[in-house]
Amino acid sequence: MQRKDAAITVPKPNLKREIVRHKDVYLLLLIPFVFYIVFKYVPIFNAQIAFKDFRARDGVIGSAWIGFQNFQDFFNSFYFWELLRNTLFYSFGKIIISLPVSIILSIAIYECTHYALRKTVQTLAYLPHFLSWVIMYGVLFALLSPSSGILNDIIKLFGGTPIDFLSSVKAFPWVVLLSDAWKEMGWSAIIFIAALMNIDVSLFEAAMVEGANSWQRVRYITLPSIKPVIVTVLLLKIGTILDAGFNQMYMLYSPQVYSVADIIDTWVYRQGLLNFQFGLATAVGLFKGIIGMLLVLVSNRLVSKFSEGSSLF
Repeated sequence: MQRKDAAITVPKPNLKREIVRHKDVYLLLLIPFVFYIVFKYVPIFNAQIAFKDFRARDGVIGSAWIGFQNFQDFFNSFYFWELLRNTLFYSFGKIIISLPVSIILSIAIYECTHYALRKTVQTLAYLPHFLSWVIMYGVLFALLSPSSGILNDIIKLFGGTPIDFLSSVKAFPWVVLLSDAWKEMGWSAIIFIAALMNIDVSLFEAAMVEGANSWQRVRYITLPSIKPVIVTVLLLKIGTILDAGFNQMYMLYSPQVYSVADIIDTWVYRQGLLNFQFGLATAVGLFKGIIGMLLVLVSNRLVSKFSEGSSLF
C-alpha cells in the first residue's frame, strides 16, 4: 500500500483581516499611539532649536545655525556646577530615602492582618500623591511656618527658637527630601504590594513550621522574592536622575535658598523661558535626555552582569 505524506498548509496571516477581527483592541491602542506620535516624536523635529539662535519671527527652519553655542553657554555658566550638584543631590537623596520607605510600607501593609487598619493605612498613604504641590505647599506652610506652624509651636513650647525651615539653607534640603517621601511613598508602594501578592504562601507556611520569626521571613523570603521588582524600579528612577522635581522645587524654593535649592529645571525656567532663550532651554533638555538614556543603558548592563534575571532589555 502506497503512503503519501499529506502536506499541512498553513494559511498566511492577512494583516487587514486581523485588524478588522481585533478592531476593538486596535482602537484602544490608537489613543496612546496618537499621543506618543503627537507629543513625543513630532517634537523631536524641533530639537534642532538647541543648535540655533532661535527667533520666533524666523521660525525653527529660518533661525540662524550656531552649532554647540547653547551647550557651551550652559556648561560655562557660573552656576553650572552648583546646579548639577543640587540636581544630583536631590535625585539621589530621593531614591535613597523614598525607595526603602516604600518597600517598608508595602511589607508592613502586606503583613498586617487587621483588614480595617490595612485599608485605612493604604488610603492615607496613597492620598498625598493625588494632591498637587500647590496644596502640599499650603500643608507644609501650616506645619513649618516660623510664626504659626505646628512644628515651631512645639519647639517654642519646649523653650526653643523658631526655625524658618523653608528659608534656612540647612533645613531646606531635608524639607524637600522628606516631603517628597511623604507624598510619593504610598503610590510607589503599590507596585511592591502587587509583587508581594504573587509570592507563594506555602513558602511562609514552611518557614513558620521551621520556626522562622517575622524578620527572618522578610529577610529570606519576602525581599529576595521582590528583588527583580526593586531592581526594575531602581533602573527607572536612575533613568530620570536629572529630573529632581521641578514642580516641588518651584513651589518651595525662594531666593534665600537658591544656593541649595536651584536645580537645572528651575534655572532653565528662569533663563530659558522667562528670558525667552528657547535655544538654551532646548539644549539643556536634550542634554538631560542623552544623559538619562546613557544612565539607563549602563545601569542595566551592570545589573544584568551582577544580578541574573534582572535585566530590562
